[in-house]
Amino acid sequence: MLSTTVKNLSSTQIDKLKKFGSRVNEFGADFVVCDAEGEVILLCEGSRNKADNGLFGQINGDNSGRYVQYTKRCIETGGRISRLEDGAILAVGLKSGSESNSVAIIDMAEIEAGCDNADTQSYKLSGIFSEMMVLLAESFNTSAKAEEQIDKVSNELAHTYEELVLLHKVSTHMKLTESDANFLQMACDSLTNIVSVEGIAILLERMVGEQELMVVVAGSGLIDIDERMAGVLRGRLTTEIDGGKEALLDSDVDDKFKYDWPENIKNIIAVPLCGKDKSESHVSESSRGCSRIIGMMVAVNRIDKPDFDSTDINLFNSVANSCAVFVENGRLFKELQELFIGSLKALTNSIDAKDQYTRGHSERVAFISHWIAEKLVAKDLLTEEQLHRIYLSGLLHDIGKIGVDESVLRKKGKLTEEERDCIKTHPSIGAGILNEIKQMRDIVPGILCHHERIDGRGYPNGLIGDEIPLMGKIIGLADSFDAMTSDRVYRPAMTVEEAIAEIEKGLGTQFDGDVAKAFIESDVYHMWAIMQDGFREKYGTNNLVEYGTLAVGTLIR
Repeated sequence: MLSTTVKNLSSTQIDKLKKFGSRVNEFGADFVVCDAEGEVILLCEGSRNKADNGLFGQINGDNSGRYVQYTKRCIETGGRISRLEDGAILAVGLKSGSESNSVAIIDMAEIEAGCDNADTQSYKLSGIFSEMMVLLAESFNTSAKAEEQIDKVSNELAHTYEELVLLHKVSTHMKLTESDANFLQMACDSLTNIVSVEGIAILLERMVGEQELMVVVAGSGLIDIDERMAGVLRGRLTTEIDGGKEALLDSDVDDKFKYDWPENIKNIIAVPLCGKDKSESHVSESSRGCSRIIGMMVAVNRIDKPDFDSTDINLFNSVANSCAVFVENGRLFKELQELFIGSLKALTNSIDAKDQYTRGHSERVAFISHWIAEKLVAKDLLTEEQLHRIYLSGLLHDIGKIGVDESVLRKKGKLTEEERDCIKTHPSIGAGILNEIKQMRDIVPGILCHHERIDGRGYPNGLIGDEIPLMGKIIGLADSFDAMTSDRVYRPAMTVEEAIAEIEKGLGTQFDGDVAKAFIESDVYHMWAIMQDGFREKYGTNNLVEYGTLAVGTLIR
């Protein structure tokens, strides 16, 4: 039995040829298909002299030699239908693509040998078989072209699907909390999963000393871009972009290199990460212009094809655009954070300035609240995100004093009952102000409840014990410690020891036991030293600005 699957004919094509062979067999002729070398890949025997009259038979040596000759002659004549030698053979080339890769043969030798009127019979059958062969060739070639086209479209669709998956993956990772380095490395790794290259890198503008340079921030594979090479790439990419190109593309495939490259570079692609000038307010997605190149995506040495092409340009640009949007959004988000925290600090400073004895109070309470909250995070009583919000709540805890008469806040003598009631309204006023801002509602409990007491004697609502939110308990303790250790018109500042002693006295009445113990058991003297040094040890030379910016991110992301 002959094999019916070969490398250049599909199973569908073999089935079609079998059916055709069966029709030929009905006339008593044999049907043979050979590959381009003359090797028989399908035999349908139709001779009435065969005992089994089966679809497949064995090829004897003589016939095998004849079929090799017939195959060769048919292909030499361009695969056209031909009547060969003694009139017993009809052959036609079957195309798969642009060239004949197999030959179909109708062998009428048995018919002619068994007929008295062989010439007449052969002539009639020759005409019939010629028409059948024409139809077979047309049908087979059309089918082969369709299959080839389907394969091409399928491959293109598969590649397009992979590209869409890549772009979807990139877009789903565009979170404001994601660092530039992590996001861009993910983009590099994902891109190399569908584009085979020796090396890929993403460069971004960074301040190096007093210079703004392109620096590699992500990459994979074999690619070496130092400071000099980065400058060269940026200059050449800028030249190409200014010349109306979408990318820098260079190789020696179709012509000589346009630029001089290191010997290890066979082909290269570079696309820009475009951003707007910093003076411009937003990035327009519809604009194809590149006001400023803020980075580059560079890849070298395509592995599975000779060169980078227009398809690669489109894909690289799509990924680079997503990266640019992420980087620009991150920059704008950071600016928004800085603006927001700056506004908050300006507001709290203006409140502190209303009372000369509480200047800097809000920042100190924010710091002490953060210090206490850190100890509770270590005990798994708080999360990192809550830690940031407690800091901001401490910073804004006295914002309600904006609604309290300045004469009351600055009064040096003893307050009247009415004046005390006026002061006690500031937690409610502050909570009311911030409740109007959706992003700030998570920090309102600390502002509203920082003067509540565990024994229920606090204000504004007289909450008892666990009715007081943890944020309120923390800020209340921080507020009291700073008040005790600050000079007041009616008394001098307490020492740290005296303030701790007062807190111990207030355990279970004014202060929550767990919160107060976490504070007392910490290194309070170290905390105090940090405060006296302007918080530099904890937050660096920028004081609380950097941390405040980070904390704000938990509210506005």
